[in-house]
Amino acid sequence: MPETLIKVDLNQSPYENENIHNRWHPDVPIAAWVNPGDEFILETYDWTGGYIKNNDSADDVRDVDLTTVHFLSGPIGVKGAEPGDLLVVDLLDVGAKPDSQWGFNGFFSKKNGGGFLTDHFPLAQKSIWDFHGLYTTSRHIPGVKFAGLIHPGLIGCLPDPKMLETWNKREVDFIATQPERVPPLANPPFAATAHAGKATGDVKAKIAAEGARTVPPREHGGNCDIKDLSRGSKIFFPVYVDGAGLSVGDLHFSQGDGEITFCGAIEMAGWVHMKVQVIKGGMAKYGIKNPIFKPSPITPTYNDYLIFEGISVDEWGKQHYLDVHVAYRQACLNAIEYMTKFGYSKAQAYSILGTAPVQGHISGVVDIPNACATLWLPTQIFDFDINPSASGPVKAITGGVDLPISQDK
Repeated sequence: MPETLIKVDLNQSPYENENIHNRWHPDVPIAAWVNPGDEFILETYDWTGGYIKNNDSADDVRDVDLTTVHFLSGPIGVKGAEPGDLLVVDLLDVGAKPDSQWGFNGFFSKKNGGGFLTDHFPLAQKSIWDFHGLYTTSRHIPGVKFAGLIHPGLIGCLPDPKMLETWNKREVDFIATQPERVPPLANPPFAATAHAGKATGDVKAKIAAEGARTVPPREHGGNCDIKDLSRGSKIFFPVYVDGAGLSVGDLHFSQGDGEITFCGAIEMAGWVHMKVQVIKGGMAKYGIKNPIFKPSPITPTYNDYLIFEGISVDEWGKQHYLDVHVAYRQACLNAIEYMTKFGYSKAQAYSILGTAPVQGHISGVVDIPNACATLWLPTQIFDFDINPSASGPVKAITGGVDLPISQDK
């Protein structure tokens, strides 16, 4: 069996684990070193470090301190990796921790995080999902069961000082264009809740003051939330510092394309079994600026979809020019409205789109003024027929427990 290089105790705060960090900075100390060709296992916290609980209250989603996240396992140093190389990472397997066979999905309060559809769902809500081997169900959303495509939402290598400076400048400058926006345009460095792994003294203080927050994806990978980056995937990461500094976290049991609920997918604690190799000078050889990957050969087999279209005219009737963000939002809203006809609340329908193996496609970006995006909803995840028919929708979902909801303080 490969060695488990990083272990996590879910009863312990991630701040007490020196092999965990929650900021990107070139000075975060390497937690463990490996050789090219080595296999190893890293255990991970869920992205909030255990703050969200398995209960029927959404107060924790409402109150979570988003300056603390994400809690990442690493960095792992790969001997011989140098700036300009490509780090090749094989995700050999990914799973849930045996003592944590459940996950959560949530919508953040507009006042604390917001999300893709925050104007429609401004209050915090959550759903709890139980794992049954390959499958998952939720006591908060009846009538659905699907196989998980477990994957890390966040994985990447440490930036060099120049890249870190670029990230922080462009994001702080962007915030300055609308400094009072709720939710904010981006998240600047924030020292008070930084966790710098093994760092101490002045180095720890420097990381806290300068470290980039882990919320967005960037050139190094990071929080890309790509559901097809699962067991069997091979990822090619640009290397910016000696040793690469590979970190991983934010595991998902399942997710729809776009992770549209933001506290999205089915978040979980777990483990990742991986192997690393190095392609010397690979960034220049292949013109790599952002990571590329080969997807998993193992995916849930759903081959019957109901596909919802959206165009770049928003829900208030405003025309946008070839805006795929607006178009995908419309496709999602159209799917949510459709599912309410079968008895789901809008919140239940929204949670399904964030957690189930839903596909999102950019379908057209040339026909001015409207971009077209599509959302592919697998019909086989439902235990009733959700297709349109002449007889009309049957209210299959009646009664039951809706998603817990919290009022803003």
